[in-house]
Amino acid sequence: MTQSFAGRAAVTGIGMTDLSRRSGRSELHLAVTACRGALADAGLTAADVGAVLCYHLGDSAGVNQVAAALGVPDAVWTNEIHGGGTQSASILGDAAMLIEGGIAEHVLVFRALNGRSGVRMGQARLSVDQQFTVPYGMLGPVHLFALAAQRWMNDSGATAKDLAAVVTQSRSLAAHNSRAVLGEPLDEAGYFASPPIATPLRRADCCLETDGGAALVVSAAKTADVVRPGSPRIHAVVRGGGPGASTMDSATDLSALFSSYLAEPLYRTAGMRPSDVELAVLYDAYSPIVLQQLEDFGLAPRGESGAFVRAGETLPSGALPVNPHGGLLSEGYVHGLNNVLEAVRQLRGEGTNQERRPGVALCTGFGGSYGSAAVLVAG
Repeated sequence: MTQSFAGRAAVTGIGMTDLSRRSGRSELHLAVTACRGALADAGLTAADVGAVLCYHLGDSAGVNQVAAALGVPDAVWTNEIHGGGTQSASILGDAAMLIEGGIAEHVLVFRALNGRSGVRMGQARLSVDQQFTVPYGMLGPVHLFALAAQRWMNDSGATAKDLAAVVTQSRSLAAHNSRAVLGEPLDEAGYFASPPIATPLRRADCCLETDGGAALVVSAAKTADVVRPGSPRIHAVVRGGGPGASTMDSATDLSALFSSYLAEPLYRTAGMRPSDVELAVLYDAYSPIVLQQLEDFGLAPRGESGAFVRAGETLPSGALPVNPHGGLLSEGYVHGLNNVLEAVRQLRGEGTNQERRPGVALCTGFGGSYGSAAVLVAG
């Protein structure tokens, strides 16, 4: 069933700081800079903002602090959502619901972190659930998702060369992206020379730890047509997962990602089929999950996602462009929000390595067997 906010909200502005391994700036500075860029891109000012949203894991400036620094009017709707990658797609739904509910006409969304020079994922304080996994050598996300990837590769027949194809393609695309932290090309030999981290993952298979900020403005569609004609519409958003949610140690199927649970409800909600997707901006925290999502969302045949990538079908010139900016593996890591920004650029016809303008883009947010997905359509 189509969601009531479908087509009623549009992304009118995007903004991003430079991405680096040491920003030398506070999370507040990064957030404010990205937000100002998004507002300027939308042709708006802080006085136009009716709501401010962000998501983080205790590693960012607070939403009220950012709103005050920007000069957003007092008493607007603000909310800090706890979470990481799972929020990068679904926060579009949160913003769209605020607009559809008449609470705000323009919603500002941001994510900012010093993910390399500040709080790093592997150094974060242990959660309650991790007391059951750390004693077995799972010291951070990379170990947990390496285990899941190893099981999936065993069951699906995927090989290390398939992972290499994802990584080398990401680097080749990032070479033409001035924002990318890793823009140097990497061939297959270079991939296999990358040091192992946790089997089957090498360092090159893991997304970057990055300092940076990203922001976007979601506006009522009727207003979007005035302030920024051609703004992409938010068509459908789903969030959820399967047994074990983001605590994959308790999942019944360790290798089953969020995409295996959300693909059907996403297409049903959007009223679409896999063949309708013309651009996929997939959360690429690790290279294997790109392959798994391609298969789960029906974008590549089961067991053939590696061959699909190697054949060039996921290049900008291929059947289905995937992460044409280099993604989280090469551009940088702003917990997935920078991927959403690239989807907006592509739908506007202003994207990285763009060869044709898509009409429908799929964006995803990852957190193991729990995550989110959104469909954006050209305005």
